[in-house]
Order: sequence, then C-alpha cells, then structure tokens
Amino acid sequence: MKYLLSRLLWLPVVMWAVATLTFVVLRLVPGNAADAIFNLNLPIEQIEQFKAQWDLDKPITQQYLAFMGDLLRGDFGVSMSSAVPINRLLYERIPPTVELAVAAMIIATLIGVSAGVISAVTRNRALDFVVRSSSLLGMSVPWFWTAIVLIIVFAVQLRWLPVGGRIAGGMDYERITNFMLIDTLITGNWAALQSHLRHLILPALAIGLTSAGFIARLTRGAMLEVMSKDYVRAARAKGLHERAVVFKHGFRNALLPILTFLGLQFGALLGGAVITEMVFSWPGLGRLLLDGILRRDYPVVQATVIVVAFIYVIVNLAVDLAYHLVDPRLRNT
Repeated sequence: MKYLLSRLLWLPVVMWAVATLTFVVLRLVPGNAADAIFNLNLPIEQIEQFKAQWDLDKPITQQYLAFMGDLLRGDFGVSMSSAVPINRLLYERIPPTVELAVAAMIIATLIGVSAGVISAVTRNRALDFVVRSSSLLGMSVPWFWTAIVLIIVFAVQLRWLPVGGRIAGGMDYERITNFMLIDTLITGNWAALQSHLRHLILPALAIGLTSAGFIARLTRGAMLEVMSKDYVRAARAKGLHERAVVFKHGFRNALLPILTFLGLQFGALLGGAVITEMVFSWPGLGRLLLDGILRRDYPVVQATVIVVAFIYVIVNLAVDLAYHLVDPRLRNT
C-alpha cells in the first residue's frame, strides 16, 4: 500500500514535468506557427492578428500560466489549424489507438512468449534455431515493410482482408464510447463488429509480429537464466513433470523482465505506430500528433503528448503492481 501511495503521489509531478517540457520545447523550435499552419507567406498584419488570437504575442510566462490553468481544468483548448476543440479530437483519436495497441500487444505476447518458451526448452536444437532466426527477422524488419507485405498478400493477392480504415465505407454504428469493439457489442451490431475486426487484423499483425520478435528473444533469455537455477534442478530431481518444472518453477520466475518490456512496448505503441497508422489510414493518436507537429499546432501537440505520457505512466504503474502479484518477495515493500 505504501508503494502504491508513493507512486500515485509522484504521478502529478511526472505529468507536470511532461507538460512543462512539451510547452517549452515547442516554443524553442525555430519557425512561425502561422506560416506552418497556413503554408504560405501571410502579410504582417494577419500574422500579428493570428498571434494575438492565440496569445502568442504575450510573454512566454503568461502563456505558460494560462496553459497550466486550462490544463488543471481539463481543458486542452482548441486546435489552431482546424478550430476543433482538442477534447473532441482526443475523444475521436484515443479509442482507435488503444484498440490497435491492445490488439497488437495480444498478438505479440501470444506469439512472442510462446516462441520464447519453446526456444528455451529446445535449446540448441532445430526448433530453437528456427525460433531464433524468425525472431531476429521480426526484430530487423520495420513495421511499415511488414505492413506493405501483409497488404500485398492478404488484401491484394488473396483479397481476404480490407486495406485500411476502421470499418467498411457506408456502414454505420451507434457511438457510445467510440471504442468500436465495445459499442458494437453493446448495441449488438454484429455486422459492424465483424467489419471492424477484419479491418483491425492487418495493422495489429504488422505491429504485433515485429514486437513478437523482441518478446521472444527476451523470453528465451529470461527462461534460460531461470532454468539454470538450483531450485529448478531440485524440482527436476524430485521427479516433477517437465511441464510443471517449466511453467511453475521456470516461467513464473522469468515473468518480471517480460512484464517490464510489455509495459514499455505498450507505451511505445500508443504514440509510435505513426507509420502503420498512415499505411492503413488508421485515425489514431499517432497521425494526430504527426499532423500537429507538421502544422506547428501547439494545442494539438501538447494535448497528444500529455495524454500518451499519462497512459504510459498508468501502464507502467500497472506493471509495477503486477510485480507484487508475481513475486511474493515484493509484497511487503
């Protein structure tokens, strides 16, 4: 309980640091927000009018205080380029990214952990060589290349799956949470659910297969280290079944580094799958952040970075709490 309280107390400090750093870095980058947004040379009068509209003509300290005041009220402001409230943009973009990240992590975890355990158990045999080679290939191939190959094979050649988007064109569903999986299940719209799942498969595979390579290598290394311990040899000497030795005494004690990597990888997927979102026309946070950076849209970039950082911190907090469930030695700390 003390550990949880200490982490929760540090949460607002971390978020304040992220918000402040994002605010300062954006304004230190050379260039003019008006030129970046409108992509043309505006007259001086219009530029000054634009700056006054967005308080860019005020001292940076006043801008910062106004920004933090709005942030404390949960108001991220309005987009400079589209005049759309940021809260509305986040409502539209967070669910697709979370759905994609969760689906990709499920695929990566199932494939990576299974492959890593199999590789460790069959060390220096043919199956181990196949798993290691496949995981190395998965680690070396970038997401966008995997995405293009999947599109060519499953969308163009076999025509099994759609190329991009979240749902088939012209198909509607009732938006409640904007998490399409949840909304279609709640309303019983099975046609929309099926269409969404078919659109989700390829982008999730593109990210998940690459991440699976890293997870497989990490799982193999952690398993080999644990399986060489004295308590594992003692379990074998007692005559326990090999499956019990591997999973009860081996895999459970190898979980800590795997959980750490899964938490970090999930956080990276939230804001790092920009290329995959672009390839599959997936309307997520990655595309929103990229558009905001290219247009120097300060409110959009600030809000997106803060939201991704917040989710990242929460995921890592959940991973730390999972440590206490996996390792009894940590429960009294």
